[in-house]
Amino acid sequence: MSALLGVRAVAKRFGGFTALDGVSLEVGAGERFGLIGPNGSGKTTLINCVSGLLRNDAGSIRFADEEISALPAYARARRGIARSFQVPRPFHKMTVLENLLVPSAYVVHMKDAEGEAKAMEILASIGLARKARAFADQLSQVELRKLELARAMAAKPRLLISDEAMAGLAGTEVDEVLKILFDLNEQGITIIMIEHIMQAVMRFSQRVVCLDAGRIICEGTPQSIVKNADVQKAYLGA
Repeated sequence: MSALLGVRAVAKRFGGFTALDGVSLEVGAGERFGLIGPNGSGKTTLINCVSGLLRNDAGSIRFADEEISALPAYARARRGIARSFQVPRPFHKMTVLENLLVPSAYVVHMKDAEGEAKAMEILASIGLARKARAFADQLSQVELRKLELARAMAAKPRLLISDEAMAGLAGTEVDEVLKILFDLNEQGITIIMIEHIMQAVMRFSQRVVCLDAGRIICEGTPQSIVKNADVQKAYLGA
């Protein structure tokens, strides 16, 4: 499996606090990759550095064999990196459909008719087509989670970073979101899942990295990760 994303010795500091301390990892093209760790471990800082919301202070971030550390977020999005946010951030006074037309127009430069057709296709695939004309502030929690993923999908990503897409959802709702992520991966989209629901990580991921205090403490299959003593101590509270 060839590496789509390569992170090498990435560091990020906020004043005297080191959030990332020389993190190195690779994510293969088409892979289902899990990123776990306790609160404050550096997960969000790492994906913010990958997506361009933050600039790493040291190290290298390569995507599809291109160094992207100096690129702004919009340029990374246009190269195929999309993400959802832990707290959904839709345009509340726009319709569900209009929320998808924004990335369609500004990331992949689709014209109106083409962008709308693609947006409706995406909404149908995740069960939101009937809500296309509803305003985003009328959606339920699980619908907002789906809209967050749909907006990322509208940018036609090669790599989708799913940040706590199942937080606060009930069991059947978790299953719905997991199915969406599996379907996207089957379409060839590489997915990084950041998630605290270990059952979801176990079901979805082919490989998992655990962060603690800005460093990787374990990497392996989901089965090996949950048995690791360092992970149990740092993440599972053992």
